[in-house]
Amino acid sequence: MTTAEGRPDELEIREPRQERTRRTWARVLDAGVSLIEEGGYEAFTIAALCEKAQVAPRALYDRTTSKDALFLAVYEHGISRVTADQQAFTDPHRWQCLPANDMITAAVAQLTSLFQQHAAFLKPVLLLSGAHPEVLRRGRAHVHALADAFTAVLLHARDEITHPEPETAVRQCFATVFSACVVRTAHGPDFATREVDHQTFTEHLALTACRSLLAASPDAATQ
Repeated sequence: MTTAEGRPDELEIREPRQERTRRTWARVLDAGVSLIEEGGYEAFTIAALCEKAQVAPRALYDRTTSKDALFLAVYEHGISRVTADQQAFTDPHRWQCLPANDMITAAVAQLTSLFQQHAAFLKPVLLLSGAHPEVLRRGRAHVHALADAFTAVLLHARDEITHPEPETAVRQCFATVFSACVVRTAHGPDFATREVDHQTFTEHLALTACRSLLAASPDAATQ
């Protein structure tokens, strides 16, 4: 059986209605995020969650009988913190008056900062997604939304992007920057290259993005 939104019934959460139970549930979600940040998916147990949130098991079973549903509720709670910070991409006043080079540099910096600020949560989630189809499915949807926001920002410089298909170029640029952030966050800063600090990592990615989008020709991009 599935819900009207296409989710399996066993993944449904019965949302609390009373103020007291809403506060308790919020404490459970915060505790769950902390468990994931501290020990990953393996640390997420009913016993650990009850101890961390200082609640009886009944407080969890009133919401669902499925551990996976609890984990996914916590996952969404953690991701909501990430998506709140990515709202910077939707502020038109932040981007519209910037020269193209500065806009691209700032957008790349915003994206790498998002990963840096939320690395403790994103690392275990990224590592889990390959083995957890529902986390992968939900993660893909969140990434697509982030890609859309990033693309909308950079397309303010559409007329200066030298690729014949500016949107295609910007989306590929996002994929490159995003992939580098994923590897760095999930596996460490020395996994794919020699280790550099966050600022240097961001500067290199921004330079790559600017040259790929604004270069007058392939030869100019290498000069």
